[in-house]
Amino acid sequence: MKKPLTQETSPTVETLDDLATLANYSLMDTLNPDPDAKANGVDHAPRQVFSGHYVPVKPTPIKDPEYVTHSKDFFSELGFTDSLAQSDDFVRMFSGDISQVPAPMRKVGWACGYALSIFGTEYYQQCPFQTGNGYGDGRAVSVLEAVIKGKRWEMQLKGGGRTPYCRGGDGRAVLRSSIREFLAQEYMHALGVPTSRSLSLFVSKTEKVQRPWYSPGSRLQDPDRMISEPVAISTRVAPSFIRVGQLELFGRRARKQEHPKAMEELEKIVLHLVDREYANVIDNKLPTAEKVVLLAREFRSRLASLVANWIRVGYCQGNFNGDNCAAGGFTLDYGPFGFCEEFDPQFQPWTGGGQHFSFLNQPIAAERNFHMFWATLRPLLASQPDSLQQLDEIRSGFADEMQMRMEAMWAAKLGLGAFHANLFSELETLMVQTPVDYTVFFRELSNVPNDISTLQKSFYIGAAYESDPEGMGKRWSEWLTQWKSLITSGHYAQSCSREELSKQMKLVNPKYSLREWFVVPAYQQAAAGNYSLVRELQEVMTQPYAEQSKEVEDKYYRLKPPEFCELGGVSHYSCSS
Repeated sequence: MKKPLTQETSPTVETLDDLATLANYSLMDTLNPDPDAKANGVDHAPRQVFSGHYVPVKPTPIKDPEYVTHSKDFFSELGFTDSLAQSDDFVRMFSGDISQVPAPMRKVGWACGYALSIFGTEYYQQCPFQTGNGYGDGRAVSVLEAVIKGKRWEMQLKGGGRTPYCRGGDGRAVLRSSIREFLAQEYMHALGVPTSRSLSLFVSKTEKVQRPWYSPGSRLQDPDRMISEPVAISTRVAPSFIRVGQLELFGRRARKQEHPKAMEELEKIVLHLVDREYANVIDNKLPTAEKVVLLAREFRSRLASLVANWIRVGYCQGNFNGDNCAAGGFTLDYGPFGFCEEFDPQFQPWTGGGQHFSFLNQPIAAERNFHMFWATLRPLLASQPDSLQQLDEIRSGFADEMQMRMEAMWAAKLGLGAFHANLFSELETLMVQTPVDYTVFFRELSNVPNDISTLQKSFYIGAAYESDPEGMGKRWSEWLTQWKSLITSGHYAQSCSREELSKQMKLVNPKYSLREWFVVPAYQQAAAGNYSLVRELQEVMTQPYAEQSKEVEDKYYRLKPPEFCELGGVSHYSCSS
């Protein structure tokens, strides 16, 4: 007889029955359901949700699911066998059919509401009811919480069908956007950037939906046609999916006293966040006021560190509003994201985002999201003036925390022991004026070159640079000379050899970037049933710092070709579908 699995052991999970023994539904067991919800989860029409922390929802399975890929690294971390990913029970569950899951797994999932704030401003008008009670998980349905190897994980189907928050949408995700998110989560984790994780990806062989998208060769800002695309379900995994916007919803209700349990529900969701995401740093025995202050301080640290990491690797969130900001301090909701290629402080892949969420404006966007987080917590400390003062001081210190993280990040990218403002300022100017490829430049700099010849691999102006009418070559050489003097002597130098310095810098500056023009042919081939390029990209991008084969280097370590510049669906997009 097979020995039963426990949450304390480190079992090999070979079957869905094995996984079921690890199920532990903390959110549904400790928080309040919507009192107007249907217990059976058949709740797929748009409606207002006035109270409660979650709505029980049955996901809608995709038809005729087919395996595309799974995260071998994450499966190994969880103790899952690779064969599990293509087993009938696993495919059925993670393509949306949870009607036959083994006990104690539950046959109903859940969706959560949240509020919308953009750049620190509350919004209600985008809600179809214009009250804010219609925002939430419109096509994301969580189906499992499990404690695996001592860590709690929540598993959520992206594209799992309509929920009460769908606002008239079809609740589906298409294969194109699902591949983008799956690969991005794999890549970001391999970079060492906190992120939700990819588990599995399935596509329907027969079900399609209409989406607006760009015609081939279009350089328009917005899609100019409707296309039919295969639907898919990707499963993303995190310790929790609680968002700043989710907390905001309860903060607003408490502030406005919208129902008798509003303040109680705010406190419960905040303490649930502490249990789910901060239990290792916040003692559960502390009074609520102390927990709230510690939570704010820890989240400030995580959020500032996260955004500095985003900029380190060239990532731009695109739509970094409150409901796309994970309260656990990791990257969440890969919608209109992109990776900076030609360096531009105002790089923004989303045509609707403006400069609010552009590449080097992300620290300010983070501060605005933290402001909304702070405002949400304040009602809990109304009767605790000392704690309230501490909370306010934490809020006022965000800019300094963010600057400290950014300066440490730039120093690390440059191989310096401390940030040098003048050196960096001149570099930023040169990178814009030349211009350079962000990833290739810092990787080539990591070789600690003797002159600028190898750095020119990152220059987009090519042969035109040789005539050098503006003396850029001289300015680059002078910058490199100053940099080399700093890395070898005095306050800014690391106490190591040139070879060791190069090695350290290559652990900070990745060689490979998830460029959109790599992803496009992968999802185009996948739509025709060929998943080989998706899996190849997954293999390359889960080793982003490594020196890989010459074949891989020739294919994936290169500048963006001119034909992809300003191309709709490659250089920019109006939505993520």
